[in-house]
Amino acid sequence: MTIPPMTATLPPSTPATPALAALDRSDSDVVLIVDDVPDNLAVLHDALDESGYTVLVAMHGEAALQRAAQALPDIVLLDAMMPGMDGFEVARRLKASPATAHIPIIFMTGLTETDYLVAALESGGVDYVTKPIKPKEVLARMQVHLKGARERRQTRNALDAFGYATITVRASDGALMWQTPLARELLERYCGTQAPATPEPVLAWLRRGLQQLAQGEPPKLSIERGATRLTFRLHQQIGDSDGKAEDGDWLIVMQEVSDDAVIEAMSLSFKLTAREAEVLYWVVKGKINRDIGDILGASPATVKKHLERVYAKLGVETRTAAAGMAMNRIRQLHPQFEG
Repeated sequence: MTIPPMTATLPPSTPATPALAALDRSDSDVVLIVDDVPDNLAVLHDALDESGYTVLVAMHGEAALQRAAQALPDIVLLDAMMPGMDGFEVARRLKASPATAHIPIIFMTGLTETDYLVAALESGGVDYVTKPIKPKEVLARMQVHLKGARERRQTRNALDAFGYATITVRASDGALMWQTPLARELLERYCGTQAPATPEPVLAWLRRGLQQLAQGEPPKLSIERGATRLTFRLHQQIGDSDGKAEDGDWLIVMQEVSDDAVIEAMSLSFKLTAREAEVLYWVVKGKINRDIGDILGASPATVKKHLERVYAKLGVETRTAAAGMAMNRIRQLHPQFEG
């Protein structure tokens, strides 16, 4: 039996084209079938095509990785045992790449021993079907996982549309599975990290937060750079995790906040110079003179002189009184300020 012609399917030896990466998903989900046996491919192709899916095929591991990276299918049906790179290694590589980590993988295997099934799930599979393949069973399993994947994609697209910076982190091993372009830029700027690495402060905060979920939403995380800060808020659990917080993928919403307006407001309210207002801002943030000097590129003695003039203009004598007066004014003008 031979594989029938497939508009969206490339023979294993044919280089992928740019059009492959821009498949139209408005009418159908895209399925990548990976199997080294042509008869298996043909049977599955016929069933999926008749059900309205767009089908891609690959007959070995390297081709599968190439197809997946270029086309970003909605789901992968993956043969576990293939010559060369087996399905377990293909799955691990797909899950290691931020571009393809979110794609659900259903293993197809003739091996029913527990060790093989466990290996399939541990390498990144969300489900498995046993050979000989029963197309109706495959379709039923696919529909379950495609529904979840579709809901997650809609959530991410909605956040993207409103300009939020978002990331998805897998709690079990701390891998950064997905990120918006804005999130990528912010993480590089604030933390100096790139996917699939999750910044250590973010990972530590996530794991602490998951332990506190029973008491409600965990507090936000803030990472500061001068008068700007990047905040992280736990949004929701996604993916197939059987409800276990520590095993799931977590969507985290990020927001960059600038306090330049707060500094300007203090300058105008108390008739301070720009540098005096900056010094007062960092006093409100609880910094000592040495720390303020490091931030502003000045000596502690210079900071002390600025602070003395701030006391005189505010009519106070202590650091605590100055911070309290400034904080009261800030809360009137900028209620969202986090001191």
